[in-house]
Amino acid sequence: MSLGDQLAAGLEALALPLSLYQQKQLLNYLDLLMKWNKVYNLTSIRQPEQMLTHHVMDCLAAVAEVIKFAPQDCRLLDVGSGGGLPSVVFAILCPQWQVTAVDAVAKKAAFIETAAHTLNLTNLKSRHARVESLEDAFDLVVARAFASLKDFTAWTDKALRPGGTWVAMKGKYPEEEIAALPSERELVQTQKIRVPGLDAERCLIWLKRAGC
Repeated sequence: MSLGDQLAAGLEALALPLSLYQQKQLLNYLDLLMKWNKVYNLTSIRQPEQMLTHHVMDCLAAVAEVIKFAPQDCRLLDVGSGGGLPSVVFAILCPQWQVTAVDAVAKKAAFIETAAHTLNLTNLKSRHARVESLEDAFDLVVARAFASLKDFTAWTDKALRPGGTWVAMKGKYPEEEIAALPSERELVQTQKIRVPGLDAERCLIWLKRAGC
């Protein structure tokens, strides 16, 4: 089965009706990630089939849930975006959103900037910076395997607008991290998600400032 067929099957399983153009963008992104990875080591995964399931499909499963609850015109920040996961996937699926990816590693920020240009993602911006230095405020602040929930929310507190939401993409349910959250944080919900073609635990942790 080709990568395109695997992607189409995964999208059907996730009930994500993407256009052929969006599917092509995802496959072109995967190709770009593989090319850059040979030189810049953006991910330890090398095989294209594994990149599709462990990275792209993993993010698609999360994005499918996030877009159900997000504002129509959302301003999203992806923290520690690395190889553009999930920022590039969000930008492709949600062209009406304004997506910003921030990473402290220059080569990773440069890759996302290249991806935005190559894939014609005018709604995606890349920032080479520490998230604490950002002055903009966002509706959603998202991170994938970035830090503990306590550190994630502390480091990005200034970047979250009043009434905004944090979404952390995690593997196994982070019981200890949730227990360690300070009283200033409110657990909104947790979601188990299933990634097509991947036999591993995945979940989303939704958080807000307490009282908001």
